[in-house]
Amino acid sequence: MTPTLVFDIETIPDTDGIRTLLGLPADTSAEDVANIALHQRRQQNGSEFLPLHQHCICAISCALREDNNFRIWTLGDANSSEAEIIQCFFDGIDKYTPQIISWNGGGFDLPVLHYRGLMHGINAARYWDLGEDDKDFKWNNYISRYHTRHLDLMDLMAMFNARANAPLDDLAKLCGFPGKLGMDGSKVWDAYKAGQIEKIRNYCETDVANTHLVYLRFQLMRGRLNQVTYEQEVALVREALTGYQAPHWQEFLAAWR
Repeated sequence: MTPTLVFDIETIPDTDGIRTLLGLPADTSAEDVANIALHQRRQQNGSEFLPLHQHCICAISCALREDNNFRIWTLGDANSSEAEIIQCFFDGIDKYTPQIISWNGGGFDLPVLHYRGLMHGINAARYWDLGEDDKDFKWNNYISRYHTRHLDLMDLMAMFNARANAPLDDLAKLCGFPGKLGMDGSKVWDAYKAGQIEKIRNYCETDVANTHLVYLRFQLMRGRLNQVTYEQEVALVREALTGYQAPHWQEFLAAWR
């Protein structure tokens, strides 16, 4: 059984990088830098969503299914640097060579990881293998949109048509799963400024739980799981989450009927 690794990232404005790009004085506060960048972006295209290379990763959460085990965790700890958690993510790919699964990972998470990894000098040899080292990777690698080592569920379900994209929160709830619980990506920067990094990490974990559950439903739909094995996989997730004592998992389970 090939391990599967569902992943999700949370980001904040890269205020150090933006300060450099905009030529702002070194003593300009991070909050002022972000406000300037967000204002300029809003003036340019009506949205505050920054270009991907101006995002800084503050959390990466994973859901790993291997052998008879399932677990969810967030890489590093609240004090880990961006470089440390990015390297940890790619080290996991080196270790397991999993199928990685995301919701909009091709449009957001992976490009951000690419840019930030480049800036930090991260080693990700296995991830970037296109067949030079492992011939199997020539025909199925993490980079090609149409290969399955990375499965972007949102992109696939929309038939690679951005106009058909659907939010994870909506799809999770429509499938009977909890969806987002009181937080979304637009609130991460405010939470970070308030020193609530653990809240961000917890939110990121529930996103990968929702994504994994939607992935299981997809596996049922495509015939890779039958009804019995699907229910067994869902029960394994519920059992794992029941063993976690953190309040966000208790809230998640309470919302999952």
